[in-house]
Amino acid sequence: MGKWFPFTMALILGPLPLAAQSEAALREYFEGRTVTLRQPMPGTEEGVDVYPGTARPLDYPRYAKRLKEHGTALRSGQTAVVTKVKVKSKHIEFQLDGGGYGTMGDETSSNVSTASAPPTRREKNLEAELKREIDPARRRAMREELDELKRNREREDARNRAAVAEAEEHRKQNIRQRRLEGGSRFNIRYQDQLPAAALSPASVVAALAEYVDFGGLRSDSAVVNRPATPARAGLLRKGMLLQEADAMLGAARTTDRKEGTLNVRTREYVTPDGRVTADFVEGVLVRYTISSE
Repeated sequence: MGKWFPFTMALILGPLPLAAQSEAALREYFEGRTVTLRQPMPGTEEGVDVYPGTARPLDYPRYAKRLKEHGTALRSGQTAVVTKVKVKSKHIEFQLDGGGYGTMGDETSSNVSTASAPPTRREKNLEAELKREIDPARRRAMREELDELKRNREREDARNRAAVAEAEEHRKQNIRQRRLEGGSRFNIRYQDQLPAAALSPASVVAALAEYVDFGGLRSDSAVVNRPATPARAGLLRKGMLLQEADAMLGAARTTDRKEGTLNVRTREYVTPDGRVTADFVEGVLVRYTISSE
C-alpha cells in the first residue's frame, strides 16, 4: 500500500469529533428510549464488554462469570430504559436502567467491623496483684475471680460476633437485592481509541444489534434492526464501521491480509447494485468498489 496510506486514512476519517459533542448527540438520540434485551445482563457496573470488529466480540466466559458472581439484573426479553450514554477515550458506556450496581456511592462490601472487648480495669488490677500475692488462699480466690471476668468477656465477644454475622448477612441480602434492581450496561470497547465513525447512533446500534432489540428506532445513516433484504450499496461511505456495513448489506465473504503493518479485512457483499468489495482497517471502511455481476 505504501507510505501514503496513513496520510490518506487521516484525510478519509478526518479529526476525531470532540467527545462532548459526540456524547451529546448520542445522549440526545438514545437516552430515555426503551430497548429489549436479547440476553441476560449481570447486576454490576462492569456490565458486558463488546469489542466490535473482532473475531470474538463478546468474551462469553467472562460474561458468564459476571452473571454468576453478581446475578441477573435484566433478563432476556425484558425491556430496559437507556438511562445514560457516556463516551470515554477507548469505549462507550451504554447504560440501562441505572447502569449497574457498584458505582461510586454504592455499598459493595458486606463486612461489619468489630473489636474484641478489652480487659476491664478489675482484670488488670487482679493480674498485677496476683504477681505480688504470696498467700495461697488469696491467690486461689483472685485466680477464680480473674477467670470469671475473662469468661464474661469471652461471652460478650461471642454475642458481638453473632450480632456481626447477622448484620453481615442482612447487608449481603441488601446488596444482592440492590444489584438486581440497579440495571446493567454495555461497554463498547476499541483497542486503541474510538474511531470517528463509532461516535454515531448507527455505530452504537450496529455494535449492539446482536444483543439488543432496538425495535423501530432508526438513525440517519442506518436502520436499527438488520434489514430483511440487502440495502443499496450506494449507501456505503468511507469511514463507516464494519458492523454498519454488515447491518446494511447482509452476509459477506471475508478475507484477511497484511499491508505493511496494517491488518486489512476484505468483505465481499452481493447487493442489488452488484458485488461490493470493501476493505476495512481496524474495523473502519477505507475503500470499496462496486462491480456488476
